[in-house]
Amino acid sequence: MRTVFFGTPEIAIASLDALADTTDLVGVVCQPDRPAGRGMSTKPPAVKRRALELGLEVYQPEKVRSGELEAWLRVHELDLAVVLAYGRILPQQVLDAPRLGCVNLHASLLPRHRGAAPIQACLLQGDPETGVCLMQMEAGLDTGPVFARRTIPIAADEDTGSLTARLATLAAELLSAEIEALGQSRLTAVPQEESLATWAPPIRHEDQWLDFHGSALALERRVRALHPRPSASTLLGGKRLKLLSVAVGPDLELAPGLVHVTRERRILVGTECGTLELLQVQPEGKRAMPVADWLNGRGITDGAKLGA
Repeated sequence: MRTVFFGTPEIAIASLDALADTTDLVGVVCQPDRPAGRGMSTKPPAVKRRALELGLEVYQPEKVRSGELEAWLRVHELDLAVVLAYGRILPQQVLDAPRLGCVNLHASLLPRHRGAAPIQACLLQGDPETGVCLMQMEAGLDTGPVFARRTIPIAADEDTGSLTARLATLAAELLSAEIEALGQSRLTAVPQEESLATWAPPIRHEDQWLDFHGSALALERRVRALHPRPSASTLLGGKRLKLLSVAVGPDLELAPGLVHVTRERRILVGTECGTLELLQVQPEGKRAMPVADWLNGRGITDGAKLGA
């Protein structure tokens, strides 16, 4: 079976490898090289680097609706295209170019968490489990029928970094297990239940700033959902403070954002409902550190206030 793979970030690499191992993979489509890092030098996406290591042709269209991508796909006379975290919505003419169309590996249990940030969304909502769905792509965003799915539990201390790594492996396992049956049209696609659909919009810049007028539980989930990037943040003395690891603290009466340093050298912050215990932080211009080091360096004191 002749296939092509669409993907851009690191989460897609394991599935790229799986497709290369199980089909005649003729090429990879990913987003263009972009400036990245402190120096903002132009760097290739993770999928491109892996594709070149495998000796595969790489195509990086600036636009997906000009007709050039459709033409590139049709020239290769493909049976199937597999998509994972490509990062762009594909038009119908592109979806129709391969003989069997395009399938997507989506990192949620559809129809829950359709959209760009399903991994963060399941952590924000406190879901007990998540997974990967292999689905037929259509014009709607993540609305197509589902061929197969795999489910995993979400650990209490799971963050986006650790969960992304687990889902990357799960997606590759699902693809390897089902690709032959998919190519032979032996899988039945089950329509999604529209009444159960929820949405996972992209993480916005303002989403990283914590509001301590929320509950401690919701704030703890947000810190995990935003780790390792872009990291949950607040202000201390007008300077940015990243909160890298926190826990729900004891139920004390503290005003939202008010800091209490306990006798045991624990840092508690008041919220509208409960307290948040800080475990690891990164002050502006400094390295990440456990709160014990922060206290030893007099980075914070009892009675300080976090937030705008």
